[in-house]
Parts: sequence; structure tokens; C-alpha cells
Amino acid sequence: MPLTLRPLPGGLGAEVDCDLSQHREQPLVPELANALAHHRLLVFPQQHLNHADLLTVSAHFGTVDTDVDRRYAVEGFPGITCVSNIVEDGAHVGIYDGDDEEEWHADNSFKPELTRATLLYSVITPERGGQTRFADATRAYAELPPELKEQIEGLRACHSIQQLGTLQAQASGGTSSAAAGSLAGQPEAQHPLVLPHPVTGARSLLLGPMVIRGIVGMTAEDSSSLLSKLTEHTTSPRYVYSHRWCQGDLVVWDNLATLHTASPCDSARHHRLLYRASVR
Repeated sequence: MPLTLRPLPGGLGAEVDCDLSQHREQPLVPELANALAHHRLLVFPQQHLNHADLLTVSAHFGTVDTDVDRRYAVEGFPGITCVSNIVEDGAHVGIYDGDDEEEWHADNSFKPELTRATLLYSVITPERGGQTRFADATRAYAELPPELKEQIEGLRACHSIQQLGTLQAQASGGTSSAAAGSLAGQPEAQHPLVLPHPVTGARSLLLGPMVIRGIVGMTAEDSSSLLSKLTEHTTSPRYVYSHRWCQGDLVVWDNLATLHTASPCDSARHHRLLYRASVR
């Protein structure tokens, strides 16, 4: 049976009517991969997934990335990490960068090999705050003025987890999951500002204000000015879908075609717990 897809308002993403716990066989794989390439973001509501299910579903979209931050990994399930604002015995149980975290990025852009897609599954959902916002970096590139497209053609940027850790700590009063984690020593990586998609061929902007140290061959001032202009354009409301989580939601996004950020959430009043997997 073909997937039932309902495009989300605004042109980015689709909701998928599918019980993933009942679809573990290979025939579903091409449909899911094609849907993700076309819509760039997929929302699967009302799922009932255990950790093994999440890894199985992740493998429908690519090879599960097991090179994750060991500090936040789920023991016994290589590739799954915990994202949470919950504190137990004085320590956060998962990745947490402060209640006011807002950081537009593409996952793992500090690695030499870019993440293909990310899956995030909600287990405990806050009543207020904690949305994840997604920006359509593909449509944002397509609608750039021609002279700006020409200006950024061929440019490359330096992505640094060390810079990410420093800026996270500054923004959240000293808290940084990147600086505290096992990937903190990852060397700097360079990536193009404009990425051609390996499936569709469409071009997208690869940005990240807190992880990009600068554009190769440009002064710090010129680099900062250009990156700010591109980020402001890409994250403007017309390109953004904001996902308010419900328990059991699984959201899958094309990391080569979108940016995303968390939204503020009062951890003292509203708990959130999600599990994440990524694929290459």
C-alpha cells in the first residue's frame, strides 16, 4: 500500500500516515527515501517505537551513524542519543544546552562527512515551549537574488565544534553539550556554502552561525556579514515550519536540505525527552 502523504502548510514537509512499528520490511524503504527527498521533512504522528524500532526505521533512510557522542548515547543501541532537559541526581540525562537554546544548524556539520538525515522521536513532551523549527534551505537558496548566488558560488566555510562549544557556553551561562561531550576534539571541517543534493540535484544553503568559524579566503568582518545575511534570509518566516511536539511523534529531516533549531523551554516546569538517530 502506498504511503499517504499530507503536505504541511508553507511548502516544507509532509505528514505521513503510517505505523512504522508494523513496517519493518524492505519494500517500504524506497517510498520513504523518495518521500524524504521530495518533501525534505516527514512527520510520523502517534508512533509506538522502542529503541530497536528506532534503529530499524533509521536504517530505511541510510546507514546509521554510530559515531555519536558517547556521553549522551543510549547503552546497547549504537547510534541512539538522548536529548532532554530532565535532571536526575543533579545531572542532565541527555543533551541539554540551556532553557533558552536557539541555534540554527545542520547536524554534525563539524564532521568531514555530512549527516544525510536525522530522526527525532518524542517520548515526553512539554506543554509549553520546546518546539523544533525547521528552515527550508533549498527553497531559500532558489529564491536568492541572482547576484548573491553568483557571489557565494564556490565558497567554502570552516565548521568547528570548538567554536560551537565556546558560543554555546556563552549563550547559556556555561552549559555546552558540545564542549562536554566525547566529540569535542573533532578537527575542523570545510564544506561548501551551497550543497547540491545527491538525489534531487537541488541546491541548498549549508549554514550554522554558532558552528561556522568563517568563510575560507574572506576577512572575519566580510565573512560575518555575508553569513548573517544568508542566515537571516534562510530562517525568515516564509521558509520556516515550527513543529509542536506530541508524544509519539517521529520527525525525520533531510539534513542536506534544511536547517533546524530548538526553541526555549522552561525545564523547571516542562520536561522534554526525545531520542535521536542519524544516518549517513
